[in-house]
Amino acid sequence: MSEQGRYRAAGVDIAAAEAGLGKIIAAIKGTWPAAGQFGAVALDIGYFANVIDIGGGIGLAICTDGVGSKSIVAEMMKKYDTIGIDCVAMNVNDVICVGARPLSMVDYIAVGTADADMLGALAIGLAEGARQAGISISGGEIAQLKDLVTGFDLVGMAVGLVSLDRIIIGRDLAPGDIVIGIASSGIHSNGLTLARRAFFERGKFGVDHVFPALGAPLGEELLRPTLIYVPEVLDILARVPSVKALVNITGDGLLNLPRVAAKVGFELDNLPPTPPIFRLIEHYGEVDDPEMYEVFNMGIGFCVLAAERDCAPILAILQHHGRAAQVIGHVIADDSKSVHLPGPGLIGQGKRFHRE
Repeated sequence: MSEQGRYRAAGVDIAAAEAGLGKIIAAIKGTWPAAGQFGAVALDIGYFANVIDIGGGIGLAICTDGVGSKSIVAEMMKKYDTIGIDCVAMNVNDVICVGARPLSMVDYIAVGTADADMLGALAIGLAEGARQAGISISGGEIAQLKDLVTGFDLVGMAVGLVSLDRIIIGRDLAPGDIVIGIASSGIHSNGLTLARRAFFERGKFGVDHVFPALGAPLGEELLRPTLIYVPEVLDILARVPSVKALVNITGDGLLNLPRVAAKVGFELDNLPPTPPIFRLIEHYGEVDDPEMYEVFNMGIGFCVLAAERDCAPILAILQHHGRAAQVIGHVIADDSKSVHLPGPGLIGQGKRFHRE
């Protein structure tokens, strides 16, 4: 089955979402003030966060994201005290991609029926995520929607600050620049629909099943919190100001790299070994390599793109922060903005990988 068919069968229709997004974009751009006015929108739609001109040369970075169907795993485990970390991570990791310092976040929790203990546990995770990111949680909303929601949904919106002349979106990337990949903690918060289908529907495993390759119960592995990369990235921005692009590897996996502004491609010829969780999904879900690399981070949670001369100081900063990281490839001349993966023999463009 094709990626589009497989993921649709699991409950995610990518093509329909893309078509709907096009309609939304056409409508919302009509709300944008003219360039140079207070509130002007600095970037086009499609990057990880946008930036709003609030005067004095300062931009307000803003984004929103949620934990998706990872909330279902939390429900299965009856464990709610870590998924708030994921909500914070999904937002602040996007805010830093424009070079902004995250400042604060608000959350939205939709539940079928309010449960004080569950909501309290969600708050524990949100507070821990905020602590890791160095931000505040300045407000939120709880909606009881018993006719719409059977479990819960958790979404956030984060803001940050960046000088308008220091916005980073990869405009000056050039062939020969390096791509540094920072390790993920596992599945993070993308692809859980396909993972649940592989393990719980097709494999008939329970959340307590322990695969030897994982060394922990399956539910714990899937619920492992998304890493928050804010402290180390802010340190890199302060000490290596010539960094050219920052890329959060979320949905679409390594196909997030072409979201940079420059018309360049990427050859990733030094990827680290794939973590066991992904090979287990591939096996039990009967998912082929192209789809795996389209849906999952495959062990790389965040990328820093810079000139080769900046490689050593960036890696030293990441090591200081305890992050596993390495040069995974380099920028190449390619107007089609393709992602080349020589190891698995794949070439990606848009939202699709195919075999070479």
